[in-house]
Amino acid sequence: MDGHLDNYNELMLIRMEKLRDMRKSGVEPYADRYDRSHTSAQIVENFAELEGQEASIAGRIMSKRDQGKVTFVHIQDMDGRLQAYIRIDEVGTETFELITTFDIGDIIGVEGAVFRTRRGEISIRAKKVDLLAKSLRPLPEKFHGLTNVEIRYRQRYLDLIMNTEVRETFMIRSKIIRTMREYLEGKGFLEVETPTLMTIPGGAAAKPFITHHNALDIDLYLRIALELPLKRLIVGGFEKVFEIGRNFRNEGISIKHNPEFTMMELYQAYANYEDIMELMEDMVVYIVQKVHNRLEIDYQGEKINFAKPWNRLQMLEAIKLYAGVDFESILTDEDAGKVAKEKGLVIKKDDNRGKIINAFFEEFVEPKLIQPTFIIGHPVEVSPLAKRNALRPEYTDRFEVFIYGREMGNAFSELNDPIDQRERFEKQVIERENGDEEAHMMDEDFVQALEYGLPPTGGLGVGIDRLVMILTDSASIRDVILFPTMRPREE
Repeated sequence: MDGHLDNYNELMLIRMEKLRDMRKSGVEPYADRYDRSHTSAQIVENFAELEGQEASIAGRIMSKRDQGKVTFVHIQDMDGRLQAYIRIDEVGTETFELITTFDIGDIIGVEGAVFRTRRGEISIRAKKVDLLAKSLRPLPEKFHGLTNVEIRYRQRYLDLIMNTEVRETFMIRSKIIRTMREYLEGKGFLEVETPTLMTIPGGAAAKPFITHHNALDIDLYLRIALELPLKRLIVGGFEKVFEIGRNFRNEGISIKHNPEFTMMELYQAYANYEDIMELMEDMVVYIVQKVHNRLEIDYQGEKINFAKPWNRLQMLEAIKLYAGVDFESILTDEDAGKVAKEKGLVIKKDDNRGKIINAFFEEFVEPKLIQPTFIIGHPVEVSPLAKRNALRPEYTDRFEVFIYGREMGNAFSELNDPIDQRERFEKQVIERENGDEEAHMMDEDFVQALEYGLPPTGGLGVGIDRLVMILTDSASIRDVILFPTMRPREE
């Protein structure tokens, strides 16, 4: 152990010395297990029944006050904090002297009677105290908490120890996912699992991560979406499926993007995008009501109202409303490019009218969509897996959901015509050959699956992280991912 002392600062050296002294005196500072009867919250919530009864709790020392023959410590567990009242004549001189050497951050177990102090604080009167884990590193300064964002994200364990609201955020995240699962299972959906490693990445316009399988000597891709394997399951005869899983996209990092993120995707046979729109609306309302017990919440200073019906806008209508451009009268790629240039929109040289429409929408419309809004009628050029609209085949039966200017979900009536699908893949392959790394690859197996027959199907993808951001009033996606992707620390 002594060979590593150069890595410790002065405070840590003092703690190391305490550790050695404990072991010399026969005290093992790292316990095997501990039997606790209650959490801190259970004792507080059930005080009327537990008063005077024996209980045991365990957790981390967050404050310690020595007053001669009495020591007060606040113990923090997952549910909250509880005070332990420790008297020398009740635990014994030897134990009490050991307790006086305990540090903030040490994990202990306390057994004793539940009572209320003269100041009215619910506490536990210790008769037995056990050291469960000695903390060698001091916690951040208690009065200022842990506010350094870099440390908070890199060392999430410290963030969780020091900031109770952060623990609450991730408990709400768990409840959101649990409630979503509860809703979908209640509607008859079957939860499934599909591969993370894929020979062909598909289901989204995104740049994948590439890895290599040595035994097979082939390149594999981390999935960018859950879509194509799930639709194969609909071909196979499952009629309602969903998956909650990780996707990986080799793209930039921002307050809205992390290379590794969580999606929920579902597919329902014999449904179209309008059925899925109703399902999306109902599901989110169900989740918001369960989590907040109300449908209007605050997010970053804005009041967001989830009450039905949500706003519905055609994409071209929205562009005309917010950008003042009417694409109903702009019918060629050349004219669309001219208008983009006039508006100062940066586009690629070979962008067609459909892509330019989408660029206009992203630039001028998205930021304005604060309340829950369905955007309908995307160009076919930016929707390679969506069914064409029967009346206007240059557009698709698709919607995206926006809240606070952010895409929260994407859905469409699934393209089930294998001939059309092959043609669209072939166009994507040409775009990929021309340098678009996010264009789809040709997926022959998926086309073959469609050739066996995919029933009319509606599909939906929902960004779990972004939904959690809204429902926890979190400004950055990093605030709702326990371990966000970070650049390695320079030593």
